[in-house]
Amino acid sequence: MSFRNNLESGAFVVTAEIGPPKGTDIKDMLHHAKMLKGKLDAVNVTDNQSAVMRICSLAISKLLLDMGHEPILQMTCRDRNRIGLQSDLLGASVLGIKNVLCMTGDHPNAGDHKEAKPVYDVESVQLLGIVDSLNKGTDMMGNEMKGGTDFFQGAVVTPESNPIEPQLMKFEKKVSAGALFFQTQAIYDIKKFTDFMKFAKSFPVKILAGIVLLKSAGMANYMNKFVPGINVPQDLIDEIKNAGKENALDAGINIAARHIRQLRDDKICDGVHIMAIGAEDKVPLVMERAGLL
Repeated sequence: MSFRNNLESGAFVVTAEIGPPKGTDIKDMLHHAKMLKGKLDAVNVTDNQSAVMRICSLAISKLLLDMGHEPILQMTCRDRNRIGLQSDLLGASVLGIKNVLCMTGDHPNAGDHKEAKPVYDVESVQLLGIVDSLNKGTDMMGNEMKGGTDFFQGAVVTPESNPIEPQLMKFEKKVSAGALFFQTQAIYDIKKFTDFMKFAKSFPVKILAGIVLLKSAGMANYMNKFVPGINVPQDLIDEIKNAGKENALDAGINIAARHIRQLRDDKICDGVHIMAIGAEDKVPLVMERAGLL
């Protein structure tokens, strides 16, 4: 079954990320992709993540599709205007890519080409509207096309943002613009996420909780300080600290697996999106400890 069909069937789905490398050596990426084959419902391909220049997500999505994965093409508004975005979406469609995650994208100031001029001709809500138009056979301006697309379009949301109200407003706008599924920013407070899900369940969309693998206490502290919308509780940081440096990653794997089990067993959401950020080889272990394999 496809990623879309699995979600719509009510199954607890699992996705993870593959980050294209900076350069043409893709051996490690392909190795990780092979490790994950048959274990995931779909795999996200990031689009110049954190505004760092890498191989384009469209090319890697096609490679993963040919390997037998079902890719989710991440597309940001940072680097292309509305013409380029629509052109790439049509290209993805004819290559057989069926899933797209619409994002505004980090500002170039966050990346390795700080002099780059950001485009932001449209933002994520408008991009979702563009995908919806293409699915109906017309471009953004209403011009009829010779054949439409058939995308399963998703978006992102940050359930632990403080204040949460702007996120809820944006969530509603994204649903109205055509979002059918959401992958969230990292969640660590299950109770707070459960409160968000009470709101989200009133909409006809599927929600995958974001699980970022903690590799050290330093990583957790860094995210708390510099990544908006992420709050790693002190008790989890202490759990990693107490494990010692040599066992910090193993403690992070246990935390991720524990959260996944709770989300699944308590039927809090529709699945999880695992973000290992450089430790993709640990995703199968997270899944195994969570009882998903």
